[in-house]
Amino acid sequence: SPVYEASPEDVALVFGDERQPGYFAIGEPLDMAGIPVPINLSRFVERSAGVFGKTGTGKTFLTRLLLAGLIRQRIAVNLVFDMHNEYGWKSQDEAQREVKGLRQLFATGEVAVFTLDEESSRRRGCKVDGVVCIGYDQIEPEDVDSLSSLMALSDVQVGALYFLRRRMGRRWIARLLDEEDPFEDLSNALERGTIHGGTLGAIQRKLGMFRRFDFLRERAPEDPVRQILDYLDRGINIILEFGRFGSSLEAYLLVANYITRRIHAHYVKRKEEALGERGKEPRPLVITIEEAHKFLDPAVARHTIFGVIARELRKYNVTLLIVDQRPSGIDPEVMSQIGTRVTCLLDDEADIRAVFSGVAGSQPLREVLARLDTRQQALVMGHAVPMPVVVRTRTYGTSEFYAEMAVREEEEPEAVLARGRAVLRGEEEGV
Repeated sequence: SPVYEASPEDVALVFGDERQPGYFAIGEPLDMAGIPVPINLSRFVERSAGVFGKTGTGKTFLTRLLLAGLIRQRIAVNLVFDMHNEYGWKSQDEAQREVKGLRQLFATGEVAVFTLDEESSRRRGCKVDGVVCIGYDQIEPEDVDSLSSLMALSDVQVGALYFLRRRMGRRWIARLLDEEDPFEDLSNALERGTIHGGTLGAIQRKLGMFRRFDFLRERAPEDPVRQILDYLDRGINIILEFGRFGSSLEAYLLVANYITRRIHAHYVKRKEEALGERGKEPRPLVITIEEAHKFLDPAVARHTIFGVIARELRKYNVTLLIVDQRPSGIDPEVMSQIGTRVTCLLDDEADIRAVFSGVAGSQPLREVLARLDTRQQALVMGHAVPMPVVVRTRTYGTSEFYAEMAVREEEEPEAVLARGRAVLRGEEEGV
């Protein structure tokens, strides 16, 4: 039978039409300029998703593109742990041109920027909606446990954290960091050998890194999780900037685990109330994390909240968007739960093998992946597309892209502004 080159209508028949609700054009097929390939964003958020690629392949721009689609289509509310301050107010492309962050792109109230480092945000000219401070009295042993590999905490020391919290109460961290505290209430435990003096001293030394993190205080003026949930519950997307603390993996893991554990618990409660007909279903939430292999390596994935979320699929309306250059470092069980994989160039065989784990007949796709250009090309496969496809990704940061994102087709500019003001006042849900 004769073979014809696919027309725009043929592509739309297979992948969907970007003009349909829930579809968002991620790019166009190679050698088929001007024909959009959309992904189904509703299916994209049904399971956790991943953006993979070696350093310098544009993962951040691609992730920002996907987030823009989710925000514009109101498919889910997003929480982004922005390690390098690239998603919120503004950033630079590879040519050092300034591009708008999501807060500027959606300027009518859909996105809020929170920061751990107000001084850094101010220097960069970023408009922030909230400053996150965490009190020592709000930190639990589970939050420190998530840092055990980075802090070189032994199993004995991790166990001692829980004992110290029970014995010393909510001020346990502040007291351990207080060099003047005589620990009189621990004297009996030390004498009986319930906790060894050397173990106590090692824990104090290792917790000393917390003194470097200015966002940690003895007492926080507000509950940061409550602040964030107030925005998320109104459908306002949150970008959490780390400022200068983004260079500290310990700070990134501590804060991301701390906030996500509590938000997940809130969603579990909300979902159970909805099942019992005592409350509304919580809106879908997508949590974006960078350097994901640090949260999800085989040694810790079973114990961290991120491993729990990945394995739950969408049970409690929370999924992950993981961004990583080393997918081989992620627990294979977690990788098997990644529904949609958007993969830029990878040249490490172990990483390529990890991306295709669980994909039948992947050998031809491996060859395709190895031939991708370094920039602006990606292989999209999985839950959000009907078949694997290589695309030249849409360019983020052009005036055309800004115009497409700014106004929905059915809305006049005045309506957009009015809706944004209503969202901020809590009069209209953003998603």
